[in-house]
Amino acid sequence: MADVVRGLGVSPGRAAGQAHRMARPPVLPPRGTVTDPAREIGLAVAALAAVAGHLEQHAAKAAGADARAILEAQSLMAADPALRESVEEAVGAGLTAAHAVDAACAHHREALLAAGGYFADRAGDLDDIRNRAVAAVLGLPMPGVPDPGHPYILIADDLAPADTAGLDTGTVLALVTEKGGPTSHTAILARTFGMPAIVACPGAAGIGDGTWITVDGASGEVAIGVGEDTAAAVQSEARAARESRSAGRGPGRTADGHPVPLLLNIGSARDLGTGDAEGVGLFRTEFLFLGRGDAPSFDEQVAAYTAVLQALPGRRVVIRTLDAGSDKPLPFLGLPEEANPALGVRGLRTARNRPEVLDTQLDAIAEAARASDAETWVMAPMVSTVAEAAGFARRARARGLRHVGVMVEVPAAALHARRLLAEVDFLSIGTNDLGQYAFAADRQHGELADLLDPWQPGLLGLIAMCGEAGREAGKPVGVCGEAAADPLLATVLVGLGVGSLSMAAPSVPGVREALGRHSMQECREHARLALAAGDPAEARAAMTGAGH
Repeated sequence: MADVVRGLGVSPGRAAGQAHRMARPPVLPPRGTVTDPAREIGLAVAALAAVAGHLEQHAAKAAGADARAILEAQSLMAADPALRESVEEAVGAGLTAAHAVDAACAHHREALLAAGGYFADRAGDLDDIRNRAVAAVLGLPMPGVPDPGHPYILIADDLAPADTAGLDTGTVLALVTEKGGPTSHTAILARTFGMPAIVACPGAAGIGDGTWITVDGASGEVAIGVGEDTAAAVQSEARAARESRSAGRGPGRTADGHPVPLLLNIGSARDLGTGDAEGVGLFRTEFLFLGRGDAPSFDEQVAAYTAVLQALPGRRVVIRTLDAGSDKPLPFLGLPEEANPALGVRGLRTARNRPEVLDTQLDAIAEAARASDAETWVMAPMVSTVAEAAGFARRARARGLRHVGVMVEVPAAALHARRLLAEVDFLSIGTNDLGQYAFAADRQHGELADLLDPWQPGLLGLIAMCGEAGREAGKPVGVCGEAAADPLLATVLVGLGVGSLSMAAPSVPGVREALGRHSMQECREHARLALAAGDPAEARAAMTGAGH
């Protein structure tokens, strides 16, 4: 009988195949004597430059804005002059090139961890840079995913952004990592690819290469040592599900015809894909601002927003204003360093210091809206008070923007949802951040991944408050967090009063299919069962018992 280990399912779907593990990091050779410091510095610097170039090339080829932004940021880290200076100091202290790279990265890694928040999350990216640069110095191939010559399920301690963004989705059937969390790079990109994925699964350490396993990206279960007949049956089932979903198109709706618009999360017009969605529920405008020394000009912004709006005539496009700070630091804003950036000046709060940045963005959105036939909605991130919502609404409406909303990402906003809806036209719930703040659990902390599970009844309770407020006010409430991409959870969210769901494009067919199998009354019953559950596992089990 197969052994079962569990992690956190972060990208739904089932897969079966042989497991193959990510290659281990390169091992440092014994320390040698430095006879030519200039040569050692040259080797180390050339290795870091090669890594930066490699990551930059991967970024240029990346399919989505998320992957591009992640890889571009990592490339900048590898090319950071401060890292080179640390290498030179290490060589000066008597270390050879490989050991100097290792020491320099270790030094900066400690600094990132000490800074906490966004910076602590970048420590994993620096580990990947270290491994690649050490391999380059030693003349070894850069670490990467295995290539067994057939489709397989990838097992890893964790995955670096470059590895995840460059995966061959025709060969890698699913991902299982021992570390990571629901908002890690692995999770975000797996959902973008529509690939089953499980993170925070310590039991994956015991899976040997070539072992037949099955993966359930919804429940988080990995069955180890299954028979080939069982694997073949799961593969056939997964293939049939994909074909069924790809055949279905059209608007999202429940079995009894209740409309539930299925929208896309995008970073630019390039992410719109084939248009198998009813609009855009989250246009992350910060990707236009990242990696720059100054803010994009008014004309640049107008062009970027117009490209999306004109591609979707007559359809809804929800544009989120700049969500900077915390995990998206923007140097040109001149924000002070903070001990805890996640609780500091981020999102709409940046307008306290730099109001002109928000004003220019709203001007550009209004200009782009006038030049298109799309239904332009605009919303502010990280709103905590009614006063903030009212102030943002005044700003946006003064520019002729008619559909103005705010994001619900902190418990205070959910608790005052009724008051917020007295000031704005809609709410959009960001489940990733709302879960983080509700459970005081860092989104990137792998050991706390269970607290960030979107099935947590406490989180669902906050969503229910927003849904009820929307029903009372007659105003729409949507979810644009990745919880919307879970077909099983989608029926619960709709039952809680959520009127639209926004997600990565590959997730749309599965969610459409799930909603189409259940009436509105059944969705409400699913919501009741999930809210009454004691924990996420019980909530999921309740759905299974309800015949989902």
